[in-house]
Amino acid sequence: MTQPITACFQLDYGVFQLAVDLCLPGSGITVLFGNSGSGKTTLLRCIAGLQRAPQGFLEISGSCWQDSERGVFLPTHKRALGYVFQEANLFPHLTVADNLQFGLKRIAKASRVADLQHILELLGIDHLLKRKPDCLSGGERQRVAIARALALNPEVLLMDEPLASLDFKRKQEILPFISRLHQELNIPVLYVTHSQQEVAQLADTLVILADGRALASGPLSETLSRLDVPLAQDRKAATVWPVTVVEHEAGYHLTRVAFAGGALSLPAVDAAIGTPLRMQIYASDVSIALEAPSATSILNVLPATITGLADDRAGRSVVRLQVGNHALLAHITSKSALLLSLQIGMAVYVQIKGTSILN
Repeated sequence: MTQPITACFQLDYGVFQLAVDLCLPGSGITVLFGNSGSGKTTLLRCIAGLQRAPQGFLEISGSCWQDSERGVFLPTHKRALGYVFQEANLFPHLTVADNLQFGLKRIAKASRVADLQHILELLGIDHLLKRKPDCLSGGERQRVAIARALALNPEVLLMDEPLASLDFKRKQEILPFISRLHQELNIPVLYVTHSQQEVAQLADTLVILADGRALASGPLSETLSRLDVPLAQDRKAATVWPVTVVEHEAGYHLTRVAFAGGALSLPAVDAAIGTPLRMQIYASDVSIALEAPSATSILNVLPATITGLADDRAGRSVVRLQVGNHALLAHITSKSALLLSLQIGMAVYVQIKGTSILN
């Protein structure tokens, strides 16, 4: 069983203060999300040891990297971590293979050969080894940078907005490779972004930061659906469900997916039966009915229970619902909420008008 990451830091720049106390999973991808100036990169730099918080405690994989009360502070070069920046920062005069070999003297030769080959295959760059960086696309360069960080056999991988410099096409190219990291490597990833799409596609755990503090932290679906954080109020608010392909209705160009508590019909997905996927449901695509609709063009109608209500005072109500084992958000007009007399604990039906598959 993996050990959690404990990260507690207090740092005062005068105009900005960082004050976080987090217990994060020791596996999977934890996304640090927030607007510019929220403290995401500062927190990552404290974890890396690039910034020393006067008051701090950091424990990873059972090893203490910082404890200000005991005067413990492990310098960056002694921390078993990999760091991926916004820019790949590859050596332009070296081939991909030579870039990957740089710094590997710190690792036992027997272990790094086997690990490196697995990393090359995982990131799909084994055919690029003889090329130099100027012969690679932006997405390929970032994959090489990730491989270089992983080749050091780190106990944690830190990624600071690694897709920020890429265009949409290159981002879509590299996202599937990043999502595989938590599926195939037993290493925690701390990933900084301000992109809600990257949150939805990559996060297992979500930490929402604002003004140097953690507003919320927890499993992705639960945190996205919390009514006390800004994401639930956002016009693009959405929830993410893990689903499994169970049937293809070829004649209708539909795919049937199951989740813990029910099933849904989606536009045809090119995936084998049994394939696990992530499905994103925008709150604006969810409507509520007090009774099961008897005649509707919407295929996905599910029983639900209202677990939360909030009004944005601009004519819109945000409704949190429980569908099977999953939380779901709905954005409806305040008038509709009043006319339906919606209350917490009420049993209703949700109609899901649209969904999108993330991977």
